[in-house]
Amino acid sequence: MTAINAPQDKYKAVWIIFFILGLGTLLPWNFFMTATMYFTSRLNDTSTHVSVNSTGNVASGDTRNVLQSKFNNVMTLCAMVPLLIFTCLNSFLHQRIPQKVRISGSLTVILLVFMLTAVFVKVHMAPLSFFTLTMIKIVCINSFGAILQGSLFGLAGMLPASYTTPIMSGQGLAGTFAAFSMICALASGSALTDSAFGYFITACVVILLAIVAYVLLPRMEFFQYYMESNGNRTSADEENKMELLKKEGSAEKRPVVDLLEDEARPSVSVVNIFKQIWVMALSVCFIFTVTIGIFPAVTADVKTGIEDGSQWSTYFIPVSCFLLFNLMDWAGRSLTAVCMWPNKDSVWLPVLVGLRVVFIPLFMLCNVQPRHYIPVLFYHDAWYIVFMIFFSFSNGYLASLCMCFGPKKVQQHEAETAGAIMAFFLSLGLALGAAVSFLFRAII
Repeated sequence: MTAINAPQDKYKAVWIIFFILGLGTLLPWNFFMTATMYFTSRLNDTSTHVSVNSTGNVASGDTRNVLQSKFNNVMTLCAMVPLLIFTCLNSFLHQRIPQKVRISGSLTVILLVFMLTAVFVKVHMAPLSFFTLTMIKIVCINSFGAILQGSLFGLAGMLPASYTTPIMSGQGLAGTFAAFSMICALASGSALTDSAFGYFITACVVILLAIVAYVLLPRMEFFQYYMESNGNRTSADEENKMELLKKEGSAEKRPVVDLLEDEARPSVSVVNIFKQIWVMALSVCFIFTVTIGIFPAVTADVKTGIEDGSQWSTYFIPVSCFLLFNLMDWAGRSLTAVCMWPNKDSVWLPVLVGLRVVFIPLFMLCNVQPRHYIPVLFYHDAWYIVFMIFFSFSNGYLASLCMCFGPKKVQQHEAETAGAIMAFFLSLGLALGAAVSFLFRAII
């Protein structure tokens, strides 16, 4: 328990810093995914510069080669596998590697990768070499991004529960910003290379901002108080036990090591912590399994009921799918700053999480094209938009609740490990969702 006279977070500075760090964890990767058309255009065998139509898409006369057709699948594999592996490693090894090294080191590596990516926008490369280099960069970004994300959630776990919210909210804004950038690129009709260069430079600026924010974090009195209250608990207990030993003298020769192991040294067991937070961990895993299972693999293939060639058909998916999802997801994540219902011990939280499975058949019955087995039941665009609003809002709100509550179900000295475990199950949900997305799309 923290003291009543704990210092205030002046000007919400620590909250803002965690928001910027949350933004920095996902904005680079969101910009990377947004630039998918740029990457596939660079894989063209015939020429380096691919003709682009007025909407920013590759012209219909260009044929897709093997590298282009497999790019999205290989990209997903190279993103999710390292994300899962390194989040798992961070859950077990975060006590062996200093927090400063994990966070600042990860941010630095991601910054260097994006600077290199921006440079290669202007460099000609053979398609196979470009494909290989791109996949290596994706592995690096997601490996260090996993360490960064797990470390941030662990760090926030040592602060009050509301300080996980800015990380989740910042991640939500990252997707919104990337989707808005994609729409702006479509509206401007700019070349793919120019848009991609702008994406990567913007990502570099945001990462630099996150590095500066992290440097300022230890100087905040509010942050110092909670770090000291978490770290000094063990040393204070040890001093008390040593004084007790001196008073006992030689009358009772109890080994010092036994006494410290029994009373002074708090044990941090990953298994024991998981037993306390397993409901929250499995809930956040299920949330993202459902979400990534149908977004965007299924939702991005929904066609508007309005005839092709209209302006709405051009912007239907960028606006109704990507922008709307990220806006409502951000709104749901941010709402937990003022409302946290149901509470961490309520049965309603896992029930609401489980009910999200209904969105899988609802989106499958929308106008997904091409389709072979399931008929269209919700043909009108309004149905799709309504489903997307509830789908994305529930994703952000429930996921943020689980990530906030997880570290608060354990003792304070176990909070960082609990946060890392929650980050692992979040990544596990992303990986499982990516795997089942192929199944969901295949049965439509």
